Amino acid sequence: MSRLPFELFLALRYLRPKRTFVSVITLISILGVALGVAVLIIVISVMSGFDHDLRDKILGFSSHLTVTEADSAMNHYPQVAAVVAANKNVRGVSPFVLGPVLVETQGDTNRPQLFDTPMLRGVDPLTEGKVSKLPEEIQPGGTFDLSGRGIVVGVDFANNLHLQVGDQVSIYSPREIKKMKAAQEHKQDVAILPDDYEVRGIFDTGYYEYNARVIVTSLENAQNLYDLNDSIHGLFVMLNDPNQADTVKKQLEQALNYKMNEGTFYAQTWMVQNSGILRAIIVEKNVMFYLLFFIVLVAALCILSAQITFVIQKTREIGMLKALGATKLQISGIFLAQSAIIGVIGVASGYGLGMLAVAYRNEFLHFMRAATGWELFPASVYGFGELPALITPSDLAIICISSFIICILGGLLPAWRAGRLKPVEALRYE
Repeated sequence: MSRLPFELFLALRYLRPKRTFVSVITLISILGVALGVAVLIIVISVMSGFDHDLRDKILGFSSHLTVTEADSAMNHYPQVAAVVAANKNVRGVSPFVLGPVLVETQGDTNRPQLFDTPMLRGVDPLTEGKVSKLPEEIQPGGTFDLSGRGIVVGVDFANNLHLQVGDQVSIYSPREIKKMKAAQEHKQDVAILPDDYEVRGIFDTGYYEYNARVIVTSLENAQNLYDLNDSIHGLFVMLNDPNQADTVKKQLEQALNYKMNEGTFYAQTWMVQNSGILRAIIVEKNVMFYLLFFIVLVAALCILSAQITFVIQKTREIGMLKALGATKLQISGIFLAQSAIIGVIGVASGYGLGMLAVAYRNEFLHFMRAATGWELFPASVYGFGELPALITPSDLAIICISSFIICILGGLLPAWRAGRLKPVEALRYE
Protein backbone atom coordinates (compact mmCIF):
# COMPACT_ATOMS: atom_id res chain seq x y z
CA MET A 1 0.00 0.00 0.00
CA SER A 2 1.31 3.42 -0.96
CA ARG A 3 1.37 6.06 1.75
CA LEU A 4 0.94 8.80 -0.84
CA PRO A 5 -2.48 10.46 -1.27
CA PHE A 6 -4.24 8.62 -4.06
CA GLU A 7 -4.41 11.82 -6.17
CA LEU A 8 -0.61 12.14 -6.13
CA PHE A 9 -0.16 8.38 -6.57
CA LEU A 10 -2.34 8.34 -9.70
CA ALA A 11 -0.73 11.52 -11.03
CA LEU A 12 2.69 9.84 -10.86
CA ARG A 13 1.24 6.65 -12.33
CA TYR A 14 -0.27 8.49 -15.31
CA LEU A 15 3.04 10.22 -15.97
CA ARG A 16 4.77 6.81 -16.18
CA PRO A 17 3.02 4.55 -18.67
CA LYS A 18 3.60 0.79 -18.49
CA ARG A 19 5.69 0.55 -21.66
CA THR A 20 8.04 3.47 -21.03
CA PHE A 21 9.73 4.96 -17.99
CA VAL A 22 8.16 8.34 -18.75
CA SER A 23 5.92 9.48 -21.57
CA VAL A 24 7.30 11.50 -24.50
CA ILE A 25 4.63 14.17 -23.93
CA THR A 26 5.78 14.58 -20.33
CA LEU A 27 9.42 14.90 -21.41
CA ILE A 28 8.55 17.58 -23.98
CA SER A 29 6.60 19.53 -21.37
CA ILE A 30 9.43 19.34 -18.82
CA LEU A 31 12.01 20.29 -21.45
CA GLY A 32 9.97 23.32 -22.50
CA VAL A 33 9.68 24.59 -18.94
CA ALA A 34 13.38 23.91 -18.23
CA LEU A 35 14.57 25.78 -21.33
CA GLY A 36 12.30 28.71 -20.61
CA VAL A 37 13.51 29.04 -17.02
CA ALA A 38 17.17 28.56 -17.99
CA VAL A 39 17.09 31.17 -20.75
CA LEU A 40 15.35 33.65 -18.45
CA ILE A 41 17.94 33.13 -15.71
CA ILE A 42 20.84 33.51 -18.15
CA VAL A 43 19.55 36.63 -19.88
CA ILE A 44 18.31 38.43 -16.76
CA SER A 45 21.55 37.62 -14.89
CA VAL A 46 23.66 38.95 -17.76
CA MET A 47 21.58 42.13 -18.05
CA SER A 48 21.79 42.68 -14.28
CA GLY A 49 25.54 42.11 -14.51
CA PHE A 50 25.86 44.68 -17.28
CA ASP A 51 23.99 47.24 -15.20
CA HIS A 52 25.98 46.51 -12.01
CA ASP A 53 29.41 46.44 -13.65
CA LEU A 54 28.70 49.49 -15.77
CA ARG A 55 27.82 51.48 -12.67
CA ASP A 56 31.03 50.28 -10.99
CA LYS A 57 33.15 51.29 -14.02
CA ILE A 58 31.46 54.66 -14.28
CA LEU A 59 31.90 55.39 -10.58
CA GLY A 60 35.48 54.14 -10.66
CA PHE A 61 36.52 56.63 -13.36
CA SER A 62 33.90 59.40 -13.12
CA SER A 63 32.86 61.42 -10.10
CA HIS A 64 29.51 61.29 -8.36
CA LEU A 65 28.95 65.00 -9.01
CA THR A 66 30.43 67.54 -11.41
CA VAL A 67 30.31 71.21 -10.35
CA THR A 68 30.63 73.83 -13.10
CA GLU A 69 30.11 77.57 -13.48
CA ALA A 70 27.55 78.71 -16.01
CA ASP A 71 28.88 79.95 -19.39
CA SER A 72 32.47 80.38 -18.22
CA ALA A 73 35.54 78.75 -16.81
CA MET A 74 35.70 78.58 -13.02
CA ASN A 75 37.88 81.27 -11.46
CA HIS A 76 39.12 81.15 -7.87
CA TYR A 77 38.34 77.45 -7.74
CA PRO A 78 40.11 76.84 -4.39
CA GLN A 79 37.38 78.90 -2.68
CA VAL A 80 34.68 77.00 -4.55
CA ALA A 81 36.31 73.68 -3.61
CA ALA A 82 36.37 74.74 0.05
CA VAL A 83 32.61 75.38 0.03
CA VAL A 84 31.99 72.01 -1.64
CA ALA A 85 34.27 70.12 0.76
CA ALA A 86 32.43 71.63 3.74
CA ASN A 87 29.38 69.50 2.94
CA LYS A 88 29.29 66.51 5.32
CA ASN A 89 28.32 64.12 2.48
CA VAL A 90 31.38 65.00 0.35
CA ARG A 91 34.37 62.67 0.55
CA GLY A 92 36.70 64.29 -1.98
CA VAL A 93 37.03 67.23 -4.40
CA SER A 94 39.40 67.64 -7.33
CA PRO A 95 39.65 70.21 -10.17
CA PHE A 96 39.58 69.21 -13.84
CA VAL A 97 39.93 70.49 -17.39
CA LEU A 98 38.17 68.43 -20.06
CA GLY A 99 38.04 68.82 -23.83
CA PRO A 100 38.83 67.24 -27.22
CA VAL A 101 42.33 67.24 -28.71
CA LEU A 102 44.10 65.82 -31.74
CA VAL A 103 46.86 63.31 -30.99
CA GLU A 104 49.61 62.50 -33.49
CA THR A 105 52.10 59.69 -33.01
CA GLN A 106 55.70 59.92 -34.15
CA GLY A 107 56.04 57.45 -36.98
CA ASP A 108 59.21 55.70 -38.06
CA THR A 109 60.26 52.95 -40.43
CA ASN A 110 58.59 50.31 -38.24
CA ARG A 111 55.42 52.16 -37.26
CA PRO A 112 53.23 54.44 -39.38
CA GLN A 113 52.18 57.88 -38.18
CA LEU A 114 48.70 57.63 -36.65
CA PHE A 115 46.08 60.14 -35.49
CA ASP A 116 43.16 60.09 -33.05
CA THR A 117 40.84 62.62 -31.39
CA PRO A 118 40.36 61.60 -27.73
CA MET A 119 39.09 63.63 -24.79
CA LEU A 120 41.93 65.13 -22.79
CA ARG A 121 41.37 65.18 -19.05
CA GLY A 122 43.56 67.49 -16.99
CA VAL A 123 43.70 66.50 -13.32
CA ASP A 124 45.54 67.33 -10.14
CA PRO A 125 47.68 64.24 -9.37
CA LEU A 126 47.55 65.02 -5.64
CA THR A 127 43.74 64.96 -5.39
CA GLU A 128 42.70 62.72 -8.30
CA GLY A 129 42.85 59.64 -6.08
CA LYS A 130 40.07 61.12 -3.94
CA VAL A 131 37.55 61.22 -6.79
CA SER A 132 38.49 58.22 -8.99
CA LYS A 133 40.40 54.95 -9.08
CA LEU A 134 42.55 56.08 -12.00
CA PRO A 135 45.91 56.14 -10.13
CA GLU A 136 45.31 52.52 -9.07
CA GLU A 137 44.53 51.27 -12.58
CA ILE A 138 47.91 51.87 -14.21
CA GLN A 139 49.24 48.67 -15.77
CA PRO A 140 52.61 47.20 -14.69
CA GLY A 141 55.54 48.96 -16.34
CA GLY A 142 53.99 52.40 -16.09
CA THR A 143 53.38 55.02 -13.43
CA PHE A 144 50.81 57.72 -12.74
CA ASP A 145 53.46 60.38 -13.35
CA LEU A 146 52.06 63.55 -14.90
CA SER A 147 54.99 65.78 -14.07
CA GLY A 148 56.47 67.85 -16.89
CA ARG A 149 54.85 66.77 -20.15
CA GLY A 150 53.70 63.39 -18.98
CA ILE A 151 50.42 61.69 -19.94
CA VAL A 152 48.69 58.40 -19.25
CA VAL A 153 46.45 56.77 -21.85
CA GLY A 154 43.87 53.99 -21.95
CA VAL A 155 44.88 50.49 -22.96
CA ASP A 156 42.64 50.43 -26.05
CA PHE A 157 43.81 53.88 -27.10
CA ALA A 158 47.40 52.66 -26.79
CA ASN A 159 46.63 49.54 -28.83
CA ASN A 160 44.89 51.52 -31.57
CA LEU A 161 47.86 53.87 -31.93
CA HIS A 162 50.54 51.22 -31.19
CA LEU A 163 51.81 53.15 -28.17
CA GLN A 164 54.02 51.92 -25.37
CA VAL A 165 55.32 53.48 -22.17
CA GLY A 166 58.07 55.93 -23.11
CA ASP A 167 56.68 56.83 -26.56
CA GLN A 168 56.28 60.46 -27.60
CA VAL A 169 53.05 61.93 -29.01
CA SER A 170 52.13 65.41 -30.27
CA ILE A 171 48.92 67.02 -29.02
CA TYR A 172 47.07 69.69 -30.99
CA SER A 173 44.66 71.66 -28.81
CA PRO A 174 42.21 74.48 -29.65
CA ARG A 175 45.12 76.86 -28.93
CA GLU A 176 47.09 75.53 -31.93
CA ILE A 177 43.98 75.55 -34.11
CA LYS A 178 43.38 79.22 -33.28
CA LYS A 179 46.98 80.08 -34.09
CA MET A 180 46.76 78.29 -37.44
CA LYS A 181 43.53 80.09 -38.29
CA ALA A 182 44.97 83.49 -37.33
CA ALA A 183 48.09 82.88 -39.41
CA GLN A 184 45.95 81.89 -42.39
CA GLU A 185 43.79 85.01 -42.06
CA HIS A 186 46.88 87.24 -42.04
CA LYS A 187 48.39 85.18 -44.88
CA GLN A 188 51.43 84.40 -42.80
CA ASP A 189 53.57 81.40 -43.55
CA VAL A 190 54.13 80.35 -39.95
CA ALA A 191 54.72 76.79 -38.75
CA ILE A 192 52.58 76.04 -35.70
CA LEU A 193 54.24 73.24 -33.77
CA PRO A 194 52.29 71.23 -31.18
CA ASP A 195 53.63 70.24 -27.80
CA ASP A 196 55.21 66.82 -27.41
CA TYR A 197 54.21 64.58 -24.50
CA GLU A 198 55.63 61.35 -23.12
CA VAL A 199 53.44 58.33 -22.37
CA ARG A 200 54.26 57.53 -18.74
CA GLY A 201 51.57 54.92 -18.09
CA ILE A 202 48.70 52.93 -19.58
CA PHE A 203 45.50 52.47 -17.56
CA ASP A 204 42.78 49.84 -17.83
CA THR A 205 39.43 50.74 -16.30
CA GLY A 206 37.73 47.63 -17.70
CA TYR A 207 35.37 49.84 -19.72
CA TYR A 208 36.11 50.27 -23.42
CA GLU A 209 34.69 53.80 -23.73
CA TYR A 210 37.17 55.15 -21.19
CA ASN A 211 40.08 52.99 -22.33
CA ALA A 212 39.73 54.06 -25.97
CA ARG A 213 38.56 57.67 -25.74
CA VAL A 214 40.34 59.34 -22.78
CA ILE A 215 43.91 60.50 -22.16
CA VAL A 216 45.04 62.16 -18.92
CA THR A 217 47.60 64.85 -18.20
CA SER A 218 48.31 67.29 -15.41
CA LEU A 219 46.00 70.20 -14.66
CA GLU A 220 48.75 72.70 -15.58
CA ASN A 221 49.30 71.14 -19.00
CA ALA A 222 45.59 71.11 -19.75
CA GLN A 223 45.23 74.75 -18.66
CA ASN A 224 48.02 75.70 -21.06
CA LEU A 225 46.49 73.72 -23.91
CA TYR A 226 43.17 75.53 -23.45
CA ASP A 227 44.58 78.96 -22.53
CA LEU A 228 42.78 78.94 -19.19
CA ASN A 229 45.56 80.53 -17.13
CA ASP A 230 44.57 79.70 -13.52
CA SER A 231 40.97 78.78 -14.35
CA ILE A 232 39.46 75.31 -14.69
CA HIS A 233 36.41 73.77 -16.30
CA GLY A 234 34.95 72.42 -13.06
CA LEU A 235 35.26 70.24 -9.98
CA PHE A 236 34.88 66.50 -9.62
CA VAL A 237 33.11 65.60 -6.36
CA MET A 238 33.08 62.19 -4.69
CA LEU A 239 30.37 61.41 -2.12
CA ASN A 240 30.17 59.00 0.77
CA ASP A 241 27.03 57.52 -0.81
CA PRO A 242 26.55 57.88 -4.59
CA ASN A 243 22.82 57.27 -4.20
CA GLN A 244 22.58 60.61 -2.35
CA ALA A 245 23.80 62.52 -5.41
CA ASP A 246 20.47 64.24 -6.10
CA THR A 247 20.17 65.48 -2.52
CA VAL A 248 23.77 66.73 -2.33
CA LYS A 249 23.39 68.39 -5.75
CA LYS A 250 20.66 70.66 -4.41
CA GLN A 251 22.63 71.41 -1.24
CA LEU A 252 25.78 72.36 -3.16
CA GLU A 253 23.98 74.55 -5.68
CA GLN A 254 22.22 76.42 -2.88
CA ALA A 255 25.42 76.87 -0.86
CA LEU A 256 27.58 77.97 -3.80
CA ASN A 257 25.10 80.43 -5.24
CA TYR A 258 24.59 81.91 -1.77
CA LYS A 259 28.22 82.16 -0.64
CA MET A 260 30.02 82.87 -3.93
CA ASN A 261 29.43 86.34 -5.31
CA GLU A 262 30.60 85.54 -8.83
CA GLY A 263 28.72 83.47 -11.39
CA THR A 264 26.01 80.85 -11.19
CA PHE A 265 27.02 77.33 -10.25
CA TYR A 266 25.48 74.06 -11.34
CA ALA A 267 26.01 70.48 -10.20
CA GLN A 268 25.31 67.44 -12.37
CA THR A 269 24.92 63.91 -10.99
CA TRP A 270 26.53 60.81 -12.39
CA MET A 271 23.06 59.39 -13.11
CA VAL A 272 22.21 62.33 -15.39
CA GLN A 273 25.60 62.24 -17.12
CA ASN A 274 25.15 58.56 -17.98
CA SER A 275 21.34 58.46 -18.10
CA GLY A 276 21.16 57.31 -21.70
CA ILE A 277 23.08 54.06 -21.34
CA LEU A 278 21.75 53.29 -17.83
CA ARG A 279 18.13 53.68 -18.96
CA ALA A 280 18.81 51.64 -22.09
CA ILE A 281 20.06 48.68 -20.03
CA ILE A 282 17.07 48.81 -17.66
CA VAL A 283 14.58 49.04 -20.53
CA GLU A 284 16.32 46.25 -22.43
CA LYS A 285 16.30 44.04 -19.34
CA ASN A 286 12.55 44.52 -18.87
CA VAL A 287 11.79 43.97 -22.56
CA MET A 288 13.92 40.81 -22.67
CA PHE A 289 12.15 39.48 -19.58
CA TYR A 290 8.69 39.89 -21.10
CA LEU A 291 9.72 38.55 -24.51
CA LEU A 292 11.52 35.50 -23.16
CA PHE A 293 8.67 34.75 -20.78
CA PHE A 294 6.71 33.64 -23.85
CA ILE A 295 8.97 30.56 -23.88
CA VAL A 296 7.45 29.56 -20.54
CA LEU A 297 3.97 30.33 -21.90
CA VAL A 298 4.61 28.01 -24.84
CA ALA A 299 5.70 25.34 -22.37
CA ALA A 300 2.44 25.91 -20.47
CA LEU A 301 0.52 25.33 -23.70
CA CYS A 302 2.40 22.04 -24.07
CA ILE A 303 1.26 21.10 -20.55
CA LEU A 304 -2.30 22.11 -21.47
CA SER A 305 -2.35 19.90 -24.57
CA ALA A 306 -0.71 17.02 -22.69
CA GLN A 307 -3.25 17.22 -19.88
CA ILE A 308 -6.17 17.31 -22.32
CA THR A 309 -4.73 14.16 -23.91
CA PHE A 310 -4.41 12.50 -20.50
CA VAL A 311 -8.02 13.36 -19.63
CA ILE A 312 -9.29 11.85 -22.90
CA GLN A 313 -7.13 8.74 -22.46
CA LYS A 314 -8.23 8.24 -18.85
CA THR A 315 -11.96 8.89 -19.33
CA ARG A 316 -12.82 5.29 -18.35
CA GLU A 317 -10.66 5.42 -15.20
CA ILE A 318 -12.20 8.76 -14.22
CA GLY A 319 -15.68 7.23 -14.56
CA MET A 320 -14.72 4.27 -12.39
CA LEU A 321 -13.17 6.51 -9.72
CA LYS A 322 -16.30 8.62 -9.58
CA ALA A 323 -18.48 5.52 -9.41
CA LEU A 324 -16.39 4.41 -6.41
CA GLY A 325 -17.01 7.73 -4.64
CA ALA A 326 -14.21 10.07 -5.74
CA THR A 327 -15.24 13.73 -5.57
CA LYS A 328 -14.84 16.37 -8.29
CA LEU A 329 -12.08 18.02 -6.28
CA GLN A 330 -10.15 14.75 -5.94
CA ILE A 331 -10.38 14.03 -9.67
CA SER A 332 -9.26 17.58 -10.52
CA GLY A 333 -6.44 17.21 -7.99
CA ILE A 334 -4.99 14.27 -9.94
CA PHE A 335 -4.41 16.38 -13.05
CA LEU A 336 -3.39 19.48 -11.13
CA ALA A 337 -0.82 17.32 -9.35
CA GLN A 338 0.50 16.23 -12.75
CA SER A 339 0.95 19.87 -13.77
CA ALA A 340 2.65 20.60 -10.44
CA ILE A 341 5.06 17.67 -10.86
CA ILE A 342 5.97 18.78 -14.38
CA GLY A 343 6.39 22.34 -13.12
CA VAL A 344 8.62 21.36 -10.19
CA ILE A 345 10.88 19.13 -12.30
CA GLY A 346 10.99 21.65 -15.17
CA VAL A 347 11.73 24.66 -12.95
CA ALA A 348 14.36 22.75 -10.96
CA SER A 349 16.06 21.52 -14.15
CA GLY A 350 15.94 24.99 -15.69
CA TYR A 351 17.35 26.53 -12.52
CA GLY A 352 20.28 24.11 -12.51
CA LEU A 353 20.93 24.52 -16.24
CA GLY A 354 20.73 28.33 -16.02
CA MET A 355 23.05 28.58 -13.02
CA LEU A 356 25.55 26.25 -14.72
CA ALA A 357 25.50 28.33 -17.91
CA VAL A 358 25.98 31.58 -15.96
CA ALA A 359 28.89 30.11 -13.99
CA TYR A 360 30.75 29.01 -17.16
CA ARG A 361 29.59 31.80 -19.50
CA ASN A 362 33.04 33.24 -20.17
CA GLU A 363 34.63 29.82 -20.67
CA PHE A 364 31.99 29.12 -23.31
CA LEU A 365 32.65 32.46 -25.02
CA HIS A 366 36.40 31.84 -25.03
CA PHE A 367 35.84 28.39 -26.52
CA MET A 368 33.58 29.79 -29.24
CA ARG A 369 36.11 32.52 -30.04
CA ALA A 370 38.95 29.98 -30.28
CA ALA A 371 36.91 27.48 -32.30
CA THR A 372 35.18 29.83 -34.75
CA GLY A 373 37.00 33.17 -34.45
CA TRP A 374 33.62 34.80 -33.88
CA GLU A 375 33.40 37.15 -30.90
CA LEU A 376 29.85 37.02 -29.55
CA PHE A 377 30.26 40.03 -27.25
CA PRO A 378 32.92 42.37 -28.71
CA ALA A 379 34.36 44.82 -26.21
CA SER A 380 34.13 47.68 -28.72
CA VAL A 381 30.34 47.30 -28.73
CA TYR A 382 29.49 46.26 -25.18
CA GLY A 383 32.38 47.93 -23.38
CA PHE A 384 33.50 44.89 -21.33
CA GLY A 385 36.32 42.42 -21.90
CA GLU A 386 34.40 39.67 -20.07
CA LEU A 387 30.68 38.94 -20.05
CA PRO A 388 29.35 40.18 -16.69
CA ALA A 389 26.55 38.51 -14.75
CA LEU A 390 24.81 39.18 -11.47
CA ILE A 391 22.45 36.65 -9.91
CA THR A 392 19.98 38.30 -7.55
CA PRO A 393 17.64 36.25 -5.32
CA SER A 394 14.66 38.46 -6.21
CA ASP A 395 15.08 37.81 -9.95
CA LEU A 396 15.43 34.06 -9.36
CA ALA A 397 12.35 34.04 -7.14
CA ILE A 398 10.25 35.91 -9.71
CA ILE A 399 11.36 33.63 -12.56
CA CYS A 400 10.92 30.33 -10.72
CA ILE A 401 7.69 31.13 -8.86
CA SER A 402 5.95 32.71 -11.86
CA SER A 403 7.02 29.82 -14.11
CA PHE A 404 5.62 27.30 -11.62
CA ILE A 405 2.33 29.22 -11.36
CA ILE A 406 2.02 29.26 -15.16
CA CYS A 407 2.55 25.49 -15.21
CA ILE A 408 -0.28 25.06 -12.70
CA LEU A 409 -2.53 27.34 -14.75
CA GLY A 410 -1.72 25.25 -17.83
CA GLY A 411 -3.32 22.22 -16.19
CA LEU A 412 -6.27 24.08 -14.69
CA LEU A 413 -8.67 23.72 -17.64
CA PRO A 414 -8.12 19.96 -18.19
CA ALA A 415 -8.41 19.36 -14.43
CA TRP A 416 -11.69 21.28 -14.32
CA ARG A 417 -13.01 19.31 -17.29
CA ALA A 418 -12.01 15.99 -15.69
CA GLY A 419 -13.74 16.94 -12.44
CA ARG A 420 -16.99 17.69 -14.28
CA LEU A 421 -17.17 14.29 -16.02
CA LYS A 422 -20.15 12.21 -14.87
CA PRO A 423 -19.69 8.49 -14.20
CA VAL A 424 -22.54 7.48 -16.58
CA GLU A 425 -21.08 9.55 -19.46
CA ALA A 426 -17.55 8.38 -18.80
CA LEU A 427 -18.59 4.66 -18.84
CA ARG A 428 -21.25 4.93 -21.54
CA TYR A 429 -19.17 3.32 -24.26
CA GLU A 430 -17.32 0.82 -22.05
